[in-house]
Amino acid sequence: MKPTGAALTAGVIGQPIGHSLSPLMMAHWVEAAGLNAIYTPYIASPHMFAPVALALQRAGLKGLNVTLPHKEQALVIAHRISDRADAIGAANLLTFSDGEVHADNTDAPGFIGSLKASGGDPAGQRVLVLGAGGAARSIVYGLVEAGASSIVIANRNRQRAEALRDRIAPKADIVGWDGRDEAVGDVDIVVNATSLGLTGQPVLDMDFAHASKPLIVADSVYSPLITGFLRTAAAAGHKTVDGLGMLIEQGKPSFEAFYGQPAPNVDVRTPLLAALGESA
Repeated sequence: MKPTGAALTAGVIGQPIGHSLSPLMMAHWVEAAGLNAIYTPYIASPHMFAPVALALQRAGLKGLNVTLPHKEQALVIAHRISDRADAIGAANLLTFSDGEVHADNTDAPGFIGSLKASGGDPAGQRVLVLGAGGAARSIVYGLVEAGASSIVIANRNRQRAEALRDRIAPKADIVGWDGRDEAVGDVDIVVNATSLGLTGQPVLDMDFAHASKPLIVADSVYSPLITGFLRTAAAAGHKTVDGLGMLIEQGKPSFEAFYGQPAPNVDVRTPLLAALGESA
């Protein structure tokens, strides 16, 4: 259906924003659902995030997905904040209704949904998380919610790792960044929650020689789809989970929040892969 002036409108806001695959993903779901709706990317510098987001609220948008670097600022303009977003300290979903802004975080369940869809249930498992930034906070929160038996955090800056532990997972263990290779010997799942491996960023070097059993190795990065981290893990015989599934799974509750119905059960991975220059 071609959108009309009565279209339900939502979007994604960040800086930069041209790389975002969310508009393509949402467009496929909107078309499949036969909705009179549109989803638009918006760019805003950090100091303009609040006025731009609030102007879009007044313009009648149903809400916004929020990407870097605005996820923490998104909490500042919210009237209501979900327990999950409050605990993580960041929101990637703002919904507008009755003159109020509601903030939520779908990154945490998005990661867990992607992991489960790939055959990796973290319940009762010991998980090594690499990183302690915003993505790591969401992933660790999701792991705690999903019943991971224990969590190990490896990060270059130990203070940030301790802050993550104290905020979200008080029983988590912390190892130094140089101890990450050895730490794989005592876990079931390994997750890269850093930006290492992202296009234009250094590769995440990882040695899986200490692994005592087959692992599930997941990456939060999806550009490139197969990072050096995942390639090394696959070569060592471990099951790998790319970051594209997390993007798709975190988008599903956003679609429902904006348009009032579940995202259609259609293939969005194939067009996203095409946009990344990858094959299915």
